[in-house]
Amino acid sequence: MKVIRDFSSMSDRYLFDFKQCTYQKGWAQVDTSQDAWYFGTWCNPKKFKICNYAEGDITLTICEDQEEFVSELRKLAAWNKETGYWQGIDPGLNKDFKQVFIDMGLSDLLHPEYPVSPPEATEFSHLPVISGPQE
Repeated sequence: MKVIRDFSSMSDRYLFDFKQCTYQKGWAQVDTSQDAWYFGTWCNPKKFKICNYAEGDITLTICEDQEEFVSELRKLAAWNKETGYWQGIDPGLNKDFKQVFIDMGLSDLLHPEYPVSPPEATEFSHLPVISGPQE
């Protein structure tokens, strides 16, 4: 495993969210209750990388293989669970991307799927339904 450490005084986590560690580039957010403009963690299951941004400190962990990547993610999750910060890995809405984590044996670390409330149970149910152009 290789760990690269750097510092940037002119950035925040949104540089990673919207440019460096995007879903389109193969990254998933590792969500915790500590996430803020100054803190975030992402992982890339195809490149076996974990990136963390904390108040300007940038740590990139490059794992040698899938086994090492899974082990590092499990350590990260265990620490966050012990401290009460853990929320889950967010693979976005891409089912194929989610499947990559499942195939690695990490389904228990993914965000739980939230059920969708039926329309009659929402606060917007009193609004008219617009189904298309009105004549």
